[in-house]
Amino acid sequence: MATEFEQEMLIVTGMSGAGRSTVGNALEDLGWYVVDNLPPQMLRPLVELVERAGASLPRIAAVVDIRGRDFFAELREIIQALRTGVNVRVVFLDATDAVLVRRFEAVRRPHPLQGNGTLLDGIGAERSRLAELREAADLVVDTSELNIHQLATLTTETFAEAGRAGVRVTLLSFGFKYGLPTDADLVADARFLPNPFWIGELRNLTGEDPAVSDYVLHQQGAQEFIGAYVTALQPVLSGYQRENKGHATIAIGCTGGKHRSVAIVRELATRLEAFPDIAVSVRHRDLGRE
Repeated sequence: MATEFEQEMLIVTGMSGAGRSTVGNALEDLGWYVVDNLPPQMLRPLVELVERAGASLPRIAAVVDIRGRDFFAELREIIQALRTGVNVRVVFLDATDAVLVRRFEAVRRPHPLQGNGTLLDGIGAERSRLAELREAADLVVDTSELNIHQLATLTTETFAEAGRAGVRVTLLSFGFKYGLPTDADLVADARFLPNPFWIGELRNLTGEDPAVSDYVLHQQGAQEFIGAYVTALQPVLSGYQRENKGHATIAIGCTGGKHRSVAIVRELATRLEAFPDIAVSVRHRDLGRE
């Protein structure tokens, strides 16, 4: 467990237009010391500065992105070297190509890698360069469905804890009709349970309402699934701790993301919160879309 004076470094990276500045501002509001547009080669001197500062700078975040040009190619190697002596985590922000195009068009700015091509050319080149780094990140956040206020709230919920648990688990409900969440580490399907949508008095309620929750959780197989899934997650989350993977996003889906997945996510959260070294937060991606 983290002590009061344990220093942490958070590296915020990812696709241009995915919300790095929003995350950086939210972290700054939480008391993190934030450095934006830092060349990867400056990470080591920054760590040395933090170590000299001691308890006065317990948490520092560096926003590192493709603007570093040639320096960026060395980022993954530098992160691996830093991890031998520093409590460092990497957050990768992503979004769909369509959303990124829309965001760039809204601010009327070219993509950093666009050159004489199109926005999609620049986005494609960046996505290719960052593929390995995304795979190695501790936490991947898909911001496609988040506005700046929602992303700031998510950042606050994820990084505001005074002490850091062994693994920070985000339980995410979603609707398959709206697509799989790209930032999920594990995905489970709740569509094996009867759909409350077909019950007249439950249709307009959600999995957060007791009537729907009771209906879902008392269906045949529901408790067996939840109990077995929690049991299966224990060695997985223990393995994440051993591999220094500080975050896990576990997604539960149903048809529309309104009833079954929401109820099961809430029940999973209650059960996982009972385990030491696991901090749980809940997101309902598609709640309110129907």
